[in-house]
Amino acid sequence: MKRPRYKRILLKISGEILAGEGNYGIDPSVIHEIAQEIKDVKLLGVEVAVVIGGGNIFRGVAASSKGMDRASADYMGMLATVLNGLALQDALEKIDVQTRVQTAIEMREVAEPYIRRRAIRHLEKGRIVIFVGGTGNPYFTTDTTASLRAMEVAAEVILKATKVAGVYDTDPLVHPDAHKYDELTYLDVLKKQLKVMDATAISLCMDHQIPIVVFSLKEKGNIKRVVLGEKVGTQVRG
Repeated sequence: MKRPRYKRILLKISGEILAGEGNYGIDPSVIHEIAQEIKDVKLLGVEVAVVIGGGNIFRGVAASSKGMDRASADYMGMLATVLNGLALQDALEKIDVQTRVQTAIEMREVAEPYIRRRAIRHLEKGRIVIFVGGTGNPYFTTDTTASLRAMEVAAEVILKATKVAGVYDTDPLVHPDAHKYDELTYLDVLKKQLKVMDATAISLCMDHQIPIVVFSLKEKGNIKRVVLGEKVGTQVRG
């Protein structure tokens, strides 16, 4: 049996994926499939931290572009990530995977406050840790949260699960002839302004040499394939 390439990973899941074929909300069948894939990776002995987006419920950037105060819109987006995190926790615990949700915005009745050392302890004990509430600050995306938390818990890689098979030169959903990159450097991403993660997130990863793998979550088993070191999606590194 192949040995996993990584001991500790940070999985970044975009909120839009959770809506399934719809444009809004949480599709229970999709979240169950994601939970099962996370369990499969955990059974390899890999420690898994998760950062989850909120775009299936509310997008702060979109709301602010239509006139809403940006800070208020971002706080609403952060609260949307809490809903998604609790839904994923429920799906994981239904298949006997111990899970903790830690939030950057304190709400003791529903989740633990984010405490770095406690998060690391949970990971060491084999629990899945889901980070919600973004960074706790407006003007930062969940991509930046993923980079920050990956550094804080010493994850070896960020796995960015999306709707598309990797990083393309243009939007593959609009342009069927879009070119997919197999490998990129952090500087390539910044210079070409490719939509991997925002510039803040990429810069953080570049400064601390955390590799990023962008891949499609629509293909079953992809998380496990990446963890086992198979060539899936697009790799971004120094």
